[in-house]
Amino acid sequence: MGDDDEARAPGVGGRAPWERPISRLSGPDATPGDHPASDEPTPANAPRAAASDDSRAADLDDQDARLSVAELVDKVARITSRRRDQAAAPSAEPLTGEQAPREADPREPAATESAADPAESPGDDPTVVMPAAAPRKGPEAVGATPPPALTRLALSKARKRARLRLAGRVSVALVSVMALLLTGIVWGYLRATDRGFAQVSALDTESTDVVDAPGQYGDETYLIVGTDTRAGASGEIGAGTELDAEGARSDTVILINIPADRSRVVAVSFPRDLDVTRPECQAWDSATGDYTDEVFPAADGDKLNATYALGGPKCLVKVIQKMSGLRIGHFVGIDFAGFESMVDEVGGVDVCTTQPLIDDELGTILATTGEQRVDGRTALNYVRARKVEAEGTGDYGRIKRQQVFLSSLLRSVLSNRVLFDPSKLNGFVTAFTRDTFVENVKTSDLLTLGKSLRGVDAGAVTFLTVPTAGTTYYGNEIPRTDDIEAIFRAVIDDQPLPGEQRSTESTPTPEDTRATATAPQTALDPSAVSVQVSNGSDVGGLAATTAESLAAYGFSIVGTGNADATTTGPTVVRYGPGSIAEAATVASALPGAVLEETTSLGGIVEVVLGTAAPGTDPGTVVAPTPVGETLPTFETAVGGAPTDVALPGDLTVTNAADATCM
Repeated sequence: MGDDDEARAPGVGGRAPWERPISRLSGPDATPGDHPASDEPTPANAPRAAASDDSRAADLDDQDARLSVAELVDKVARITSRRRDQAAAPSAEPLTGEQAPREADPREPAATESAADPAESPGDDPTVVMPAAAPRKGPEAVGATPPPALTRLALSKARKRARLRLAGRVSVALVSVMALLLTGIVWGYLRATDRGFAQVSALDTESTDVVDAPGQYGDETYLIVGTDTRAGASGEIGAGTELDAEGARSDTVILINIPADRSRVVAVSFPRDLDVTRPECQAWDSATGDYTDEVFPAADGDKLNATYALGGPKCLVKVIQKMSGLRIGHFVGIDFAGFESMVDEVGGVDVCTTQPLIDDELGTILATTGEQRVDGRTALNYVRARKVEAEGTGDYGRIKRQQVFLSSLLRSVLSNRVLFDPSKLNGFVTAFTRDTFVENVKTSDLLTLGKSLRGVDAGAVTFLTVPTAGTTYYGNEIPRTDDIEAIFRAVIDDQPLPGEQRSTESTPTPEDTRATATAPQTALDPSAVSVQVSNGSDVGGLAATTAESLAAYGFSIVGTGNADATTTGPTVVRYGPGSIAEAATVASALPGAVLEETTSLGGIVEVVLGTAAPGTDPGTVVAPTPVGETLPTFETAVGGAPTDVALPGDLTVTNAADATCM
């Protein structure tokens, strides 16, 4: 080594140690000029200390642009500061380790393959600063306060709360599953029993023979027919054969009315030989339950059961509806076999007789006297027997026994012996659906009706028999027309019946009616008022045209028809208790109308058209009082409450609560 070399060696070209260039810089902080360009990577096992001090010093002399120690310290300080700022900045998902991004410096070159070479790894060169670790997440993060440790008591309470929450969820799930299962079972039961009903066409609910249709709003009226057929199972139980009597007859006809308030039940029996006028009827095939193309002309002097035999349920419903004026909404027909099975399903029915019951055709039915329980076969003969010498009459003795029997059956069904015995109740319903043919009757309807009648005492169930006045020369029972009309007028007007035992606490008095009718009211929205229009004038078609005019002002029309009788008085707007505002709103559209409250109407208003007010035409309709304004005070019709109907004193009446032995 020469003198010059010896003189320069200590300071490497006269520079201080912190100003000496670094021979090589690898890693992520390298800048342009740190390395000579080379395409060949350094072998991984090449020794770093292989170069001599002299050759290293020579290399440093030729690279003046390389970083000094002072510059490197400054650069490292800047990088550290940037990384500290990045760590302090919020991050949705801070990265760790090699995933942490590094902000590029403009003086730094792009990463090369040699930078990733194991021989050039940062751990081999003590001059390279390692990247700062990314901030840690969770409670262990810098500056975060670790959660306090739970005590044993706190852990126990937490576990108990968790168990309670789990138990609650399980309970709710079980209740939901049980409710779903029960709903499915009930739905399936109703569907199955409904499929048991044989359907038949019978009803004519829009018939003009219906009297005071608004007064029957909400009532339920059933026509129950016990058929005398000798075909199938009925012939097998001893009812006879088809050679004895072909086809089917209405052996028993009972019309049952239940008012809207469910305060009572009225059952009216019709003698099978009652003399009636048969309307024109389509022929009915009892074997198939279908109607044929054959038509029977109208006829006078026909027997009631013959009407059924020829025209079936449709013809019978027309006759009974015209005679009673009741709107028949449900039809039920049941044959001998069905009656017998229903009695057996409830475990028999108790009957009582003061003398042995012997029929000339059926033989001995009850050999002993007193109270006794009869099975289905005996019960069928008990209600069918019509040639009992001791009773003196044919139909009326049998009808009385039928009413007594049904009263006892009703008491049995309403007792705990049936209602609270699921097997008996289910058997009764199943037998009823299996051996009946119906229209507009579903199991759910019967269950709903039964539920609504649970509060009705047996004393509020009354059986009546249509009165007759002897027989014709061909054996038909002659109906007492005026007395029959009075009976059904009392039924429609919900008036008391002989022997009836029911509460009348809620029935308003005529005095109350007149007092409330004159009180000022506020007009309602016409769309909230249901109106029935009845023509009491002598102008044909007036009800239809008046209803159309009222509908144009928004009133809801539920029906039109003829009034009970023609009137020369003013138009009367009739309403039930609590519906005076509705009635006054309607009356405001009818000049000269008066109000009348009646207990026979439900929530609808009936307009009975009469003579128009002076200067107007009959049926004149004007705009009603605007909604929310005070209505005028209307005159109250004289006789706002129904007049009591005089019933005949010789009616055959049976009260269901009467258990007297007969």
